[in-house]
Amino acid sequence: MTDLFTPYQLKGLALRNRIVMPPMCQYSVEAKDGKPTDWHDVHYVSRAIGGTGLIIVEMTAVHPEGRITDRDLGIWSDDHIPAYRKIVEAVHKYGAKIGIQLGHAGRKAEDAEQPVAPSPIPFSERFKKPHALTTAEARELVQAYQEGARRAVEAGFDTVEIHGAHGYLIHQFHSPLTNFREDEYGQDLSLFGVEVIRAVKEVLPADMPVIMRLSAKEYVEDGYDVDYISRIGERYRDAGVDLFHISSGGEGPIGSNGGPSARAGYQVDLAHHIREKLNVPVIAVGLLDDFEDANRVIRQKEADLVAIGRAMLRDPYWALHASRELKVQADIPVPYLRGF
Repeated sequence: MTDLFTPYQLKGLALRNRIVMPPMCQYSVEAKDGKPTDWHDVHYVSRAIGGTGLIIVEMTAVHPEGRITDRDLGIWSDDHIPAYRKIVEAVHKYGAKIGIQLGHAGRKAEDAEQPVAPSPIPFSERFKKPHALTTAEARELVQAYQEGARRAVEAGFDTVEIHGAHGYLIHQFHSPLTNFREDEYGQDLSLFGVEVIRAVKEVLPADMPVIMRLSAKEYVEDGYDVDYISRIGERYRDAGVDLFHISSGGEGPIGSNGGPSARAGYQVDLAHHIREKLNVPVIAVGLLDDFEDANRVIRQKEADLVAIGRAMLRDPYWALHASRELKVQADIPVPYLRGF
């Protein structure tokens, strides 16, 4: 029976288990230059030592004005490549694979001098009113994603995740709540995301899978539902996405307007819906802290991989502890064998 520790392969990406560390912003670039620091080295490499199958680096901005805060990571310059390469090589040394999430905060860029968005609608009263991108500016950002992907390949990453969730730029384009454009990007709300996917695919090796993070549901009045995002997801799948990473929300707080309370596995059914509807593999995420809960998602074929977020912030060795609790043999680092 397939379980949490069954190896997984998608195109050229071979994982030792089904455990994913999802992107989680660290807000730790003190120099504000977008380059990863010693903190990021320790943060990601320790999870590789801890047995994680796939590590996805936090949202990394393809443009300096696309950072959530100016203490976030970036990949808008070739000068960023060496620092990422150092992390990638160390993660590989300890048996894990590593991807990077490419993103742009759009109207949620808190420290940007002038945030940008599909339409000039601020996220909230405390956020600046964004500049509505011209058609030409939108196309320039598509190229920025492509250049970010090229740099990711040069740094040695095993996969690229495109951030289309949580109210950030691509989400802003495909949501009817935030896209009131009259040009081609308003006539087809999935077009910007489709163009980003195609542009990214052009610079990736043929056997490197593309992952996309999606919010399957918006928890605000008149927000879209999972059937709507499934139709958008079909366009993204056909453009070249190989694996969807399913989350929710981003346009409002979890629990608002009839949304679910954050409980163990509260987003798994959304991931399963996308998996069945689009016939694509998915990553499920959402407080799957308990080893048995995470294992059950894989055993019941609700998702192909599970992402362990906050629990892995607390415990870099979550995967090793899961193997012990579930009585599954795992590759314990030799210096740690005495502890197991």
